[in-house]
Amino acid sequence: QVQLVESGGGLVQAGDSLRLSCAASTTSGRKLRTYAVAWFRQAPGNEREFVAAISWSGASTDYSDSVKGRFTISRDNAKNTVYLQMNNLKPEDTAVYYCAAGESTSAVPTYYDYWGQGTQVTVSS
Repeated sequence: QVQLVESGGGLVQAGDSLRLSCAASTTSGRKLRTYAVAWFRQAPGNEREFVAAISWSGASTDYSDSVKGRFTISRDNAKNTVYLQMNNLKPEDTAVYYCAAGESTSAVPTYYDYWGQGTQVTVSS
């Protein structure tokens, strides 16, 4: 079992930056470093949308077209934490951001077994 806790959200202005963190704890002997991790987001009235994913080793990353070049996903396996650095934020980035852990990277939410509770990001114009 993996428990994920997101943090770092907040209210910022367009053009600002935020760094989200996803901290993991496990009740089994398996560590977060053996899981692929992704960030998704969901705005009111919208479906959950893929943002970025990183392989267990960190060697492979993937981004949605809407955030490519602005967001960077990274992980520190020694700290059991995955990060999402968000630069040049836009009002359309406003959403609840969720991290998720699974066996491999995918843009499909159902591929992930564990989810955090989410952190709100609000970008004002």
